[in-house]
Amino acid sequence: MQKTTVWVLVILILFSACREEKGIPEAIANRPVALNVLRFDKEFAGATPATLPQIKQKYPYFFPPQYSDSVWIAKLQDSIQMELRQAVDSTFTDFKEQEEELTLLFKHITYYFPNYQVPTLITLTTDVDYENRIILTDSLLLIGLDNYLGKDHRFYAGIDRYIAKGLEKEYLQSDIVSALSKKIIPYPENRSFLAQMVYYGKELYLKDLLLSWQSDEQKIGYEPNELVWAEANEEQIWRYFIERELLFSTDTKLGPRFLDPAPFSKFRLELDNESPGRLGRYMGWKIVRAFMERTSTPVSELWNLPAETIFKQSNYKPQK
Repeated sequence: MQKTTVWVLVILILFSACREEKGIPEAIANRPVALNVLRFDKEFAGATPATLPQIKQKYPYFFPPQYSDSVWIAKLQDSIQMELRQAVDSTFTDFKEQEEELTLLFKHITYYFPNYQVPTLITLTTDVDYENRIILTDSLLLIGLDNYLGKDHRFYAGIDRYIAKGLEKEYLQSDIVSALSKKIIPYPENRSFLAQMVYYGKELYLKDLLLSWQSDEQKIGYEPNELVWAEANEEQIWRYFIERELLFSTDTKLGPRFLDPAPFSKFRLELDNESPGRLGRYMGWKIVRAFMERTSTPVSELWNLPAETIFKQSNYKPQK
């Protein structure tokens, strides 16, 4: 009995130390969240023709009725699929570390959104479908683990480097928040560059709230040197946007230049190759942060506020 008490105290001390290290408020850390994590990838990998019907009954949404069992049996025996599953098993041996981080994430989510119903988490492989590596529905969160094997993994050899660098498991939680943001933050009807900048700024501010223990690099998906570049050139970036009257422009070419994932932003200047992509999102983030620091607006009201209101009240001034 005494040994049990000692172990309980040790666990509590370790949890408290972890919470303090990450700077998590007690009100969030103490929220009761129990994740239901299903390892479909492992269950399917261990299936046989005899046990496949049980797997299909448990996960009917993964088995379209137009496909016969022979399709799934062939997939189980396919050498490339076997290599893919082995790579996932090597990277995510037991998923406990990720489950702890995800539990912390959902503690934050239910704190800021008390009515949110935590979905069932299901891990799977997707044949490296990185554009759909996270799928979030009302009741399910599907996580394609084969999209988080590390940027230099041989399975990513044919993928552009600026995309592959985001295929690290450290970005898993950030990708989930990006998927969640689409359910929380309405996409602006106003098609101005400013409206889109602020939309993505809200998404990044949501990460400030829900991933408070992560670095800014993890939230936006920058390498450390890329964030340093953005911070060092913030004034010049802002001046470029203002002098060319881009804020209220509805030119659809501005998205690919400054908002969409890309190897670099496109100022059409010599510095382009030095810059990281998505600098419009970065600037939108700075505007939203300035607005929230300057005003007493409740977080719950931020998501629906118009971009112009946020911009005007932010009194945003770039760092010099």
